[in-house]
Parts: sequence; C-alpha cells; structure tokens
Amino acid sequence: MVKKTDEREAPEVLEQGHIYFIYRPKVCSPGEDEDIAAEDLDDVENFYIVLKPHGGRFRLINIGRKRLPDIEGRERNWGFVEMVADSGKEIEEELQRDTYETKTRGERVRPAARPAGEGVYALVRQGNKMHLVWALELPKRPSPVQKAFNIPEEASLAISIANPEKRGGPRTAQLSEKQEADYPKQLQEEFRARKFATEDPRLLDFEGAEIVFIGARTNPEQAYHIDLQPEQESEGSADIFRQLRFAKSRHPVEPLLKGEWR
Repeated sequence: MVKKTDEREAPEVLEQGHIYFIYRPKVCSPGEDEDIAAEDLDDVENFYIVLKPHGGRFRLINIGRKRLPDIEGRERNWGFVEMVADSGKEIEEELQRDTYETKTRGERVRPAARPAGEGVYALVRQGNKMHLVWALELPKRPSPVQKAFNIPEEASLAISIANPEKRGGPRTAQLSEKQEADYPKQLQEEFRARKFATEDPRLLDFEGAEIVFIGARTNPEQAYHIDLQPEQESEGSADIFRQLRFAKSRHPVEPLLKGEWR
C-alpha cells in the first residue's frame, strides 16, 4: 500500500497495485524452445508490462522496441493495451507456449513467456500529468536481463494515452482503426478534443489503448513524496505464481529470481 510521506506535497495517488515485467523469446522450430535460451534483446519477440490494480482488472501492455525508455535520457517509447482480463489465469494462458502451422515453414512454436521482474506500483497525478511509479521486489537487484529491458529497481514514467479520434502526433503503436480502443462517450470526453489524455487511468482499461511512455524519474519516492512499501519477496512468496498463476513447470523463472537469461 502506498504511504504518503508528506501530505502537503504528495501528488494524488490514483491507483496502486502489483506490476510485472515479462518477455517472450522469438518464434522457433519445435524443440528449439526447450534447448535455446534468449541471450539478449535480439532473441526476444515481445516485452510486456502487466498492471494489476487493487480491486481492478489485469492489463497486459505490449511495449514497443522491446524495452522501457531510458529514464535519465527522458526517452520516449510507445505501447498498447493488448489484453484486459478478469483473472491472472487468462493472462497466463495468453503467454503459454503455443504451436501453430505455417504454409512455408511448417510447425512453429511461440515459447512460453518468462517473468523478468515483479514489484509494486502506483499511478500518480501531479498537476495535469500522470506517472507510472514502481519499485521492484524481485529480483533482489537488477541483473543482465533487467538492464537489457531498462528495468531499474525503482523509477517512473510519464504516461500519455492517445485519442483514437485524433490520429498522428508522436509515434504510438499505430494500430488499425479496428484495433483501436473503443471508448464509451463519457470516457472519450476525457480527451477534450486533444490528441492525448494524461489524467485518467480508466482509459487504460480498454484493449487497444495506445500509450506514450516518457522517462521521468530515477528517484520516484523522493520526487513524489510517497513510499511504495515494497516487500521482501522470495521464490516461495512471489506474487507472480499466486496472482498470475505462472507455474514454474511452464515458465522459466531464472530471469525473475536471478536476473539470468533463459
């Protein structure tokens, strides 16, 4: 639970919960996924953030360029909400090992996704800006996997959500019109005819929501005067096994526990 350290200066806490960082290795031939581990971003097909707000639904967010933006460089990156689910099991099933047939290459395999980090997060509003703030609980310290994806132990990203009725502007996922979020009229009005909205987290609860992330802070607790209160997690207590139902028999956990590629 987020603890405000200074009531007078703290921004408004809009939402809090658990955050997970997950990657899926590239498509391969049958059997290869059992023998070949990803070793760097070139071996990665997709990188995701999962947000599970307390009392809310799971959001699976596909992150562009397969990494978070550089925080200190105020880099921009984009992403989109690929799936909104009522249970962690639905997310886990989407990220399991999967096989399919192609006309030219025969049977192909999407390897099971691997957890690369878990922690606690908050969405906070400061002025008219919304920020995603997190603190890692696992792994104990960022290692090669986390460094490749730009996942620091704690940081924040500014979030802007694209107006599906105002295409263009800074690069986003550029989803097709059919893939874009279909907001009800009341929520669409949150954009107020602007290209981006930056204040309402409810806009993230729709598949196809396009997001621009901007590196913001490397010291978010100090900057926003909040204490995220991360817990000392271990393999036995990790929320990804309980909340997202990631069975170790299906999802290699070395990246989460040791920060090592798998």
